[in-house]
Amino acid sequence: MSKQKVVMTALFGLLGSFSAFADMGIDEKINIAIKPYADAVANTVFYSFPVGGVAIPFVLVWLIVAASIFTVYFRFINLRAMKHGLQLVRGDYNDPEAAGEVTHFQALATALSGTVGLGNIAGVAVAVSLGGPGATFWMILAGFLGMSSKFTECTLGVKYRLEHEDGTVSGGPMYYLARGLAERNPLLGKLGKVLAVMFAIFAVGGSFGGGNMFQANQSFAQLVNMTGGDTGWLADKGWAYGLVIAVLVGLVIIGGIQGIARVTSKIVPFMAITYVTAGLIIIGTNYQHIPAAFGAIIAGAFTAKGISGGVIGVLFQGFKRAAFSNEAGVGSAAIAHSAVKTKRPVTEGFVALYEPFIDTIVVCTITALVIIITNTWDPSVDPSAGVQLTSKAFESEISWFPWVLTLAVLLFAFSTMISWSYYGLKAWTFLFGENRFTDTAYKILFLFFVVVGASMQLGSVIDFSDAMIFAMAFPNLLGCYFLLPVVKKEMNEYWADLKAGRLVKTRVG
Repeated sequence: MSKQKVVMTALFGLLGSFSAFADMGIDEKINIAIKPYADAVANTVFYSFPVGGVAIPFVLVWLIVAASIFTVYFRFINLRAMKHGLQLVRGDYNDPEAAGEVTHFQALATALSGTVGLGNIAGVAVAVSLGGPGATFWMILAGFLGMSSKFTECTLGVKYRLEHEDGTVSGGPMYYLARGLAERNPLLGKLGKVLAVMFAIFAVGGSFGGGNMFQANQSFAQLVNMTGGDTGWLADKGWAYGLVIAVLVGLVIIGGIQGIARVTSKIVPFMAITYVTAGLIIIGTNYQHIPAAFGAIIAGAFTAKGISGGVIGVLFQGFKRAAFSNEAGVGSAAIAHSAVKTKRPVTEGFVALYEPFIDTIVVCTITALVIIITNTWDPSVDPSAGVQLTSKAFESEISWFPWVLTLAVLLFAFSTMISWSYYGLKAWTFLFGENRFTDTAYKILFLFFVVVGASMQLGSVIDFSDAMIFAMAFPNLLGCYFLLPVVKKEMNEYWADLKAGRLVKTRVG
């Protein structure tokens, strides 16, 4: 072949590629442009190594090992402090003169709104399908251990928060990494500043993607599925749905954490109670299958017949879905809990114990039991079809439940977005300063990405943002290891005052 023919062939090939690119939709073009970078970040954060024939992401090991160490270090605080944590949530020891913006209950509801959602509804169905009923056992164990991580990071969030003159506060891993490590010694202080900036960057990226676009995208997909599918009247109107949600989110986040807390403290309990009640009704009406279900869960956790990867594969599915659902160790919840009204940081650590407990041990377990009892789990399930599988399980007993589930998905997605807007805002202002301009700029960007997420299929963007969220765990937990003695000191002093009767109970009952 002559040089001219080679050049002409290459030129026509290039023109053909350009023409194909020009014919693509804007979301496809964005995917192609971002994919190399998104894949690089995701492959780094979710770097995996083989164990028993199963590729285990290092970040998952990082989260579970830390949770286990914290549980032992604090002598099973996830059991010892449950009763007192409930007393604090009820308001038994509220201090009206304490700095902060929200009550213990509101802080818990806001943090829960950032975790209770698609992970509980869709993720559990995928875990049980791919890992069998035994995955539920490891999911519960991971949730139990994760309670200690939440206790640690939320205590530190309040301990090192900034209290502003106008009564607002700023807290979270950015602050306890920078201020807490500097308090330990100057050398750690330099490390803390680097870790704090890393965490803040990851948190901002995660807030735009996993805490925003993914929620808008998946909630719209569920709504489309219930209104005629791809041929329905709503199928091509993602932009309109995004605009409506953006306006609603905007109306809430303008009010700051107090406005967010007021909304989430109503949405989360209502939807959680509705969802859990429906699950308990199904479990109750099939009570004769409960012993067999628990038998399958326990046996499957240690035998794993026919499951890819054997016992390791089952353990991986359970731990993975629990960690991805409750985000214990990621540090996001510490930002919301830092806004609580209290003079004793460890009190919010006790309250935070209930977050993985409700999210994973209660809600995820009920979802798993419904799927197991109705025998609707499917080993060949597509991981993106988790919501439909859960819907099918509930629908088998309650014919109209898919509409309730759709409402739950919409409200949980909405509450997750407004919670993550606060997480991202605090990380953003940590990087660029606290003032009206930076505050407004972030909120406009956040609302813009609501519309983008609802109207486009941005697979690579979502992969990138999910990686950003779990990248937060690396700087967060590294800092927590150095600050464990601080948490233990706060805990021991508080327990001593509680046992000696030096704490005033403000609520009778």
